[in-house]
Amino acid sequence: MKNNNALIYLAVFSALAGGCTFAPEYQRPASELPAQWAAAPVQGQAAPAGPWWTLYGDPALSKLVEEALAHNQDLALATARVDEARALARVADSALVPAVDAAAQRDRLRLSDRTATRLPAGTPLERNNYRSQLNVSYELDLWGRLRNNARAAQAELLASAAARDTVRLALTAEVVQSFYALRALDAQVAATRRSLELRQSDLKLQRVRAEAGLINEFALRQIEAEVAAAQAQLPQLERRRSGEELALGVLLGRSPRALLETAVARSAVKDAPAAAVVPADLPSELLLRRPDIVGAEQQLIAANARIGAARAALFPRIALSGYYGSESLELGNLFSGPARIWSLGFGLAQPIFQGGRLFGEIEAVQARERQALAHFQKTLQNAFREVHYALIAQARAREAFDAESRRAAALGESLRLARIRHDNGVSSQLEVFDAERNLLNAELNRAEALRAQRAAVADVVRALGGGWEKQ
Repeated sequence: MKNNNALIYLAVFSALAGGCTFAPEYQRPASELPAQWAAAPVQGQAAPAGPWWTLYGDPALSKLVEEALAHNQDLALATARVDEARALARVADSALVPAVDAAAQRDRLRLSDRTATRLPAGTPLERNNYRSQLNVSYELDLWGRLRNNARAAQAELLASAAARDTVRLALTAEVVQSFYALRALDAQVAATRRSLELRQSDLKLQRVRAEAGLINEFALRQIEAEVAAAQAQLPQLERRRSGEELALGVLLGRSPRALLETAVARSAVKDAPAAAVVPADLPSELLLRRPDIVGAEQQLIAANARIGAARAALFPRIALSGYYGSESLELGNLFSGPARIWSLGFGLAQPIFQGGRLFGEIEAVQARERQALAHFQKTLQNAFREVHYALIAQARAREAFDAESRRAAALGESLRLARIRHDNGVSSQLEVFDAERNLLNAELNRAEALRAQRAAVADVVRALGGGWEKQ
């Protein structure tokens, strides 16, 4: 009875000491954040009601992003890692509650009749033994070792989930950028083919004129060289387009067969730039919601908890164990009162000499915490750099697109005037070819500038962690 009372007192003491922990109190590292983003656009688009990529207003793009989220293998890998971390967190939590298991056993044995200890007459040498019991074990977490391990595992789970969200955000941005890179190559291929058709048509006419003696061979060869130059551009653009389409198919998670047999669907939307994102009054604290920053902070929290677990290993471990059941020579008497058995145990283990191992483990986890702190600060710095640069790039990309659009319009008018001059005999065909070449280059540059502007918008969203709405 006294032993039972002692165990009760020890359990009460354990409950009172439950708040005891040796982990340093965690506080988010102080960071100097600017009040607002200096490079944010004056007129910005509000956050869309749905997923961020709907701001482009392209149904085909939305379908491709959904396909990538469902089938991309990098995202599947990150999701599986979250499942693993969740399972490990459950394992760590299980150490905080008693472990209970049941056991049943049947033995058949024979005793020796030739040992130094003689058996009483009539004792059977062969017999059965039946045993069933319920086992319970529990470690009193007086110093917070188990609690800190559980907290660390939970923080690592959150860090793993943040890593998955980082992969998801990067995936959606890459799909958007690859899709519009493909659209830009489509436009460049189409512009090159239009220019080539016009030049080939003009070349046929000039060959007729050369046969009639109206132009010399030197002028004809120059015209042929211009046509060949346009023909050389087309295969390069088509090769780049095929490579981009295959790369996008891999992002979508398509099978090898689908990569070769299924084309990426494009919708017939007009080539207009995406609206600038991020309102001008966006607070810089919004960036702390970025998944990679959240993950870095959770890794820091986990490292902080591991310190408490390592320090607690210096103190005694107190374990309670016991079982309750029955044991009998005959199965029919197994659950009778006289067959009842039970045990109640108390164990204490105190490290005395470990050759410096425990102190080394403490120093190691403290060093890991400093590493996690440096990683958090570096992640924060990179995040602010990426957002600031993305906002600048967004503004400059829009300016470049507007300039290329004006250039293409001016050169289109220049080509029209050159044709009029040629038809009236004021200028040569080479002047028309020069105007056509300049217009083609302007159209190619405009398509590339449009791609860069759309990609810059995606970069801003990715740098902000997937959105810019205030909470």
